[in-house]
Amino acid sequence: MCYKNDIHPIILAFSIIIGILMCAFTPVMAQEESTDAEETETTDEAEAAEEASEADPVRLESLVVVGTRAQPRSILDSAVPIDIVSNESFEKQGGADLPDLLRTLVPSYNVNTQPISDASTVVRPANLRGLAPDHTLVLVNNKRRHRAAVIHWLGNGLSDGSQGPDLAPIPAIALQQVEILRDGASAQYGSDAIAGVMNFRLKDNYEGGSFEFKPGIYQFGDGRQFAVAGNIGLGNPDAWSSLSFEYGGADPTIRSIQRNDAIALINAGNFSVKDPAQIWGQPIIENDVKLFANYGATLTEDIEFYGHANYARKRVEGGFYFRNPNTRGGVFTSSGGDTLLVGDMRGLTAEMADWEARKQAAEAAGQEFTELSPHDADDIPITNHVPDPARLQAVKNDPNLFTFQEMFPGGFTPRFGAFMWDSSVVVGVKGTALADALGKDLTWDLSGSFGRNHADFFIFNTVNASLGPDTPTYFDPGDYIQTDYNLNFDVTYPLHDMVFLASGLEYRNEGFEIIEGERESHQIGPLAAQGFTAASNGFSGFSPVAAGKWHRYNVAAYLETELRPIDPLLIALAVRGEQFELFGSTLNYKAAANYKVTETMRLRGSYSSGFRAPTPGQQNTFNITTEYDFAKGDLVNKGTIPSTNPAVGVVTGKEDNSLDPETSNNFTGGFTVDILGVNFTMDFFDIRLKNRLSVSQHFTLTDAQKADLIAAGVTSAANLETFQFFINDFSTTTNGIDTVVTIPVPNGNLIAVYNFTNTTVTDHNPDTLDAHRIRELEENLPAHRASLTAVQSITDDWGVLGRASYFSGWFDSEDYLQNPDVPGTGEYTGRVIFDLETTYTVGSGLTLTLGGRNILNTYPDENPNGADSVGNKYGQFSPFGFDGAYWYAKVGYSF
Repeated sequence: MCYKNDIHPIILAFSIIIGILMCAFTPVMAQEESTDAEETETTDEAEAAEEASEADPVRLESLVVVGTRAQPRSILDSAVPIDIVSNESFEKQGGADLPDLLRTLVPSYNVNTQPISDASTVVRPANLRGLAPDHTLVLVNNKRRHRAAVIHWLGNGLSDGSQGPDLAPIPAIALQQVEILRDGASAQYGSDAIAGVMNFRLKDNYEGGSFEFKPGIYQFGDGRQFAVAGNIGLGNPDAWSSLSFEYGGADPTIRSIQRNDAIALINAGNFSVKDPAQIWGQPIIENDVKLFANYGATLTEDIEFYGHANYARKRVEGGFYFRNPNTRGGVFTSSGGDTLLVGDMRGLTAEMADWEARKQAAEAAGQEFTELSPHDADDIPITNHVPDPARLQAVKNDPNLFTFQEMFPGGFTPRFGAFMWDSSVVVGVKGTALADALGKDLTWDLSGSFGRNHADFFIFNTVNASLGPDTPTYFDPGDYIQTDYNLNFDVTYPLHDMVFLASGLEYRNEGFEIIEGERESHQIGPLAAQGFTAASNGFSGFSPVAAGKWHRYNVAAYLETELRPIDPLLIALAVRGEQFELFGSTLNYKAAANYKVTETMRLRGSYSSGFRAPTPGQQNTFNITTEYDFAKGDLVNKGTIPSTNPAVGVVTGKEDNSLDPETSNNFTGGFTVDILGVNFTMDFFDIRLKNRLSVSQHFTLTDAQKADLIAAGVTSAANLETFQFFINDFSTTTNGIDTVVTIPVPNGNLIAVYNFTNTTVTDHNPDTLDAHRIRELEENLPAHRASLTAVQSITDDWGVLGRASYFSGWFDSEDYLQNPDVPGTGEYTGRVIFDLETTYTVGSGLTLTLGGRNILNTYPDENPNGADSVGNKYGQFSPFGFDGAYWYAKVGYSF
């Protein structure tokens, strides 16, 4: 629950938790039996289980630190469900992109290809447990990771408007393991931890290392990828560093069919049209550099220095929609393709001669001069995809008249992308102090961090049509920059053998910056009054009114305790108070328990409240994107404006449309069984999310609203067909089941994982959220995900891994819009994908690997409307991709 102008949440948090501890502590102090021997036995058992499972592709019994600030424990003893993904799991896969590697191993985690999705092509949105990317908190070595600069304006509905972290800059070779907490944890870690927490633990080796080279190619013959990666440990136990690097790249894939309108142009004799005119596939990735360092040193007997840092950069380039040379409104036509749009340049620039003077000069030279007035020039008819040849030639001969068919006779397809930079640094000191009263070691941890993500966008092979023949074809639309600063102080103290305490303070400052694009990328040129669109076509540049810097700080305090009133029962309690600039106060709590029914069975469950504050970027950004309007059969410009813009009030009827934090209530309950080495876990989850943040449906701009936006400096509003804005006026319930089974077999393991997730919009404002947006939120991800992995050692030197992954059906909102009146449009059936890999150890640390993903070359259903509209042969948001089989090799060396 959020409180504004009320008692300070930090004071309230301390009051509540101290009251709880006083009640719990009294009977515990009366117990004099020590459980030191039992703790030692538990730790030894967990370590033995970890050693026994080193070859597992998914480590299901290991020590974890996420979800608790007590000593690391086995995940079966945890009060909340946790997935452990070992470094070996990443090694046994082709490719190098960390989000794709996680998707294969964690069924509750979804990420897919994002073709023609503006900035979402550069930083792909990822979803945990069916919620948006910014509902998952990401940690590296238990420290908060900064979010990406990209806001997902096109994220297949579910992710629209979200701003989550980017995992791609993390090289897999730098990781020791990944811990995925499938439970709400806002009371422990703060904002964003609604769907869960992902903690990436880095390698901490001070000696040895490894190198690997991974090339691969799709069975179709395109999309070649490669990655060279390495890790090396330096130093000694008292001063060490673990350094990792990765360098790679990827060629594009093409899974398009030629559009029918492009075929018609070619059949009519226009041989300047490319085949395919529009590309659907993975983007180009160039110069993908990833550097990570984990380091530490012993300063004194009781104090240690630690930290980690990263630097990453890459160039990502993808395609946009095809601009038909006859029908693209505002560039080639203003009448839906019936006539060719011609600009009259007379008087617009000083260099243009008078039309009458040119006529007299032509007559004096005895040359033919076709008299075309501006009105006549605007009326070049198009018949059977061919503009009237004589009139078109006359326009080309007249330097004062212009059509974009002179520059792009076959139309054009913009290319869009970004140069990405990502960097961070974390430094800290931690130590222990002896508490004389009880003889227990109090631990303290002081750390600071800085993170920065920078997207410098570019778009080329396009025009600012309002500039006519003076337009450039390469534009710098501007930059997005995200920065995060964090300062933390944490203390842990084992008050008693059965009572553990943790407390801490946090200060965060989150910033978002938009850098203005070059003038031509947002300029309203001289031909705008004649029907030519302004700004760079496809992705409008950021105008001066859009540019700016915004910051928001917050402070927080938390208290946690773990109690063991009786040996079989573990109780974990947490409360966190947080004060946000602009949003007031919030207080969140969590209670969790693990009960050992027998030596082989445990029950566990938790209940918590959560929150997520809108980011400065979500509060302040203007954005213009070009999308295909299937009803009109043409591309239109659609904008996102801040919720505080006066145009929003016209729609909502409210003067104050500022955003509020999202709030949630999370419940999980389940059990674990461990019999004869067979581990079985099942957990049910239920997430009730109120004041959910997303973008609204699209609304048509009135002429008055366009004029108001232009007057406010949003120059590209002249081209806008519709607009949307952030809303906080709907609620959802997301629930489901997670199941994990591991079965030891001779010389190997079997691991079965299943996830069911269902989301329902339980309340909404019909004025801002229509049925289509609701369906996107509810059905755009598969409800069922499952995988069965088998690892088998054939000999001491030769091993095989096989995996079957199941994806149930999903809804593709973009394909649905192509033909919404036909039942079943946009609904795709499920698929089973098979992976296979074999590894041979040559000796002396050298290994050779051959493998394939999707070895049966399975594709999603074909899009029945692709050729009739935008040329996508398959469902573009397939959860397992649409590129078919991928074959790879790997040469690895460890020392």
